[in-house]
Amino acid sequence: MIDTYKKKIVAFYERHKRMPGYKELMDLTGFKSKNAVYKLINKLVEAGVLSKDAQGRISFTRGADEIPLLGLVEAGIPTLTEESELDTMNLNTFLVEDRESSYLLEVKGDSMIEEGIKEGDLVVAEKATTAKEGEIVIAEVDGGWTMKYYRKKNGKVYLEPANKNYKPIYPEYDLKIAAVVKGVIRKY
Repeated sequence: MIDTYKKKIVAFYERHKRMPGYKELMDLTGFKSKNAVYKLINKLVEAGVLSKDAQGRISFTRGADEIPLLGLVEAGIPTLTEESELDTMNLNTFLVEDRESSYLLEVKGDSMIEEGIKEGDLVVAEKATTAKEGEIVIAEVDGGWTMKYYRKKNGKVYLEPANKNYKPIYPEYDLKIAAVVKGVIRKY
């Protein structure tokens, strides 16, 4: 019976790209009460299918939303290698260190192109109010929002693009860091 519910939850996840809420789980399972769904979730947690965080949000445990990690691919001179499954990888876990303070942003513009961040890419951002020299930040500067390298020179803070066609941004009034970029996602 647990496999049936797991399949329904996986199908929902694949269709909506998120986990179902209690009401949606009631619809998926045919249960008439949230208490029945709560008990089902606890059984799925005990069975190792799901896990719950401190806020009660559910996610898959290892396996359900992982893909195989097969090895390395040469981006230089071709070499002979054999395909062998080394492990599996959960992309959420790989890209998101702190789920509670992370979010995605779609990139607009080309000021970070030399860092390999193109328009249309998604960046994984983690909320922060400070940054280290050289980190890519999401910042509000003089009332406008941007993504650039965080830099300091001679005691002055500024934002540096990764495109030689753009100039560094020195705040006239205010610079507030909102997040640090932790990853980039591109779909072909």
